[in-house]
Parts: sequence; C-alpha cells; structure tokens
Amino acid sequence: MAVIAWIGLGANLGDAVTTLHEAFDALAGVPGCRLVARSSLYRTAPQGAGVEGQPDYINAVAALDTTLAAPELLEALFTIEQRFGRRRSTPNAARTLDLDLLLYAHEVLDMPGLHVPHPRMHERAFVLIPLSELAPEAHVPGRGPVMELLEALPPQRIARIPD
Repeated sequence: MAVIAWIGLGANLGDAVTTLHEAFDALAGVPGCRLVARSSLYRTAPQGAGVEGQPDYINAVAALDTTLAAPELLEALFTIEQRFGRRRSTPNAARTLDLDLLLYAHEVLDMPGLHVPHPRMHERAFVLIPLSELAPEAHVPGRGPVMELLEALPPQRIARIPD
C-alpha cells in the first residue's frame, strides 16, 4: 500500500536551481515512488552554526506516493544525494544536494539515523512555506498544523523564485 512522503530539497553549491529541477526528476525515478507534487523554489539564508559566508540555499518540497518503507526511502534519498556529489563532512556544511525525509504518512519514527517527522522542520520557514504551498492542511505529528507552525516562526529570509 502506498503512503505519502514529504521530502525537503536544498542546495547551495553549483547551479542549485538546476540541481533541484534534476533532483525532482531523480525522485520521480525512484522505484516504488511516484512524484505527485513539487513546490516552487525558494531562495533562503543559510541557518545554523558555521554557515557564515555560505551562499544562499535554494529549497523546495516534494510529495511522493511510495510503497517503500521509510528506511528504504531514506536510503534512496542518500543514493540520489551521492549521485549529485553530496559529501557528509560536517554539520551545516554547504551542499550540492540535501534531501530530507520530512514526513512519512502520519507516522512518528525514531530509529538510528531516521527521525520522522524531521526534528527541526517546525523551526524552518524553508520547509514550512513550500510544504504549506502544497498542503496547507498538513499536520506535523507532535507539533501541530503546518499553518500554525508557520505563523509562530520568527522572521527568516526567504523569497519565492519566479518560475
């Protein structure tokens, strides 16, 4: 049985806009998955410790119908990241492509290396704004409705990129 999974996409090295368009195609090509929606692209400020001097990120969210179990889907995301040249060197490092499993159906998962919902998604406009574009009625288990989470955020620099 297929479930809906929400994937966060981000890149800030190279031609990040092209990378995200190609990443949408890569997600659509994962066996056992079907890309059902993709948000607009957004330019956002890097966040976290050690991001000073990094270029802005390009971010988006995708919805997948998937028959893969969450750990299998996460492995598929890692494989795509590697194909795009991702190196996991240090936390908050600039990246060619970052794919995060944000939500998997309505499940709460806490396994080594896999935490769903994504533990910081409720703090990030670059996740909540594109997610709300696709699913304003979405609910983050343990946190609340996406629209309420978005309203509670402190100001963050984010701008939609025109199509």
